[in-house]
Amino acid sequence: MKKYADIAALTLVLALVPAAAGGSPYYMRLATLALIYMAWTVAFNLIFGHTKQLFLCLNALAGTAGYVAVVMAKQLDWSPWLTVPIGVAAAAGLGALFSYVSVLRGLGVIFLGIVTLAFSLIFHNLVLGLRQFTNGETGLVTRGLGFPLLEQPLPSYYIFLAVLLAALLVYHWLMSSKSGMAFRALSDDELTAELSGIDVTWYKVLAAAVASAILGLTGALFAFYNGIVSPSVFSFVGIDIPVLIALLLGGMRTRLGPVLGAVAFALIEELVRPFGQLNVLVYGVLLIVLFTTFREGMVPMLKQAYRAFPALVRRPRLPRLRQPDSSQPKI
Repeated sequence: MKKYADIAALTLVLALVPAAAGGSPYYMRLATLALIYMAWTVAFNLIFGHTKQLFLCLNALAGTAGYVAVVMAKQLDWSPWLTVPIGVAAAAGLGALFSYVSVLRGLGVIFLGIVTLAFSLIFHNLVLGLRQFTNGETGLVTRGLGFPLLEQPLPSYYIFLAVLLAALLVYHWLMSSKSGMAFRALSDDELTAELSGIDVTWYKVLAAAVASAILGLTGALFAFYNGIVSPSVFSFVGIDIPVLIALLLGGMRTRLGPVLGAVAFALIEELVRPFGQLNVLVYGVLLIVLFTTFREGMVPMLKQAYRAFPALVRRPRLPRLRQPDSSQPKI
């Protein structure tokens, strides 16, 4: 049970947040959005942190699941309990496809980032072009589509807390299994991992599919929670940049790094909110600083400080002086 102690402690702390919010709708929404970004960052940590696949289409994967779930619920009058899994499957399939093509074609990190960024632009234009289904820039209202729990602040918070907990448990299960050893080998040196017999294609596609499913599940539920789904809700600036900043802040290849990073980003977002549209400039500068000077993140730094703390507080032991032996005759 010790290996789950940090997740249990985190769940307990997050479960008490609504009591600290005092029932305020504003603070409850901020706390819920923080949980959503935590889940997205956990997924991105699996893709980018462990398998070095730079997906710059997190908004498109989450948005695909969201739009599929909402459009099918509206057009076909299906229950969200049926359309949400279909949206999640669509996101997971797209993520697996991008990963498979990148490995098959030997795309590097930069080229994969360009390809997925292009898909993000394609997704945005598809949403605007398929106006008869998506209602274009205006978006679709998601209230009253059969998901009443996501229309109430408190149940919504605990639903997304359950999603975050599930994402952390899936991440822990993967990293504790044979897949975890393969992911660590891939993050260290992909060529060496391949030469040692690791099926690079399988494990990269697995990481992309699982992470994209988490992105899709969170995105689909977020579409119903938000009350409206539109291109601005699932934008590159609104999802990809914050998730990348949160992961770098917390620490890649760590279990709780994405969570702490998302909390830190939420605080930064509140500080830069008065800047209006200039907050994108602040995020750009922050990304440059993080990539150049703060790659390790908070969690590794906190671990190093924790290990060094006992040595700092431990008092050096002075050598004891030997007492003269009274049994020896005096000269």
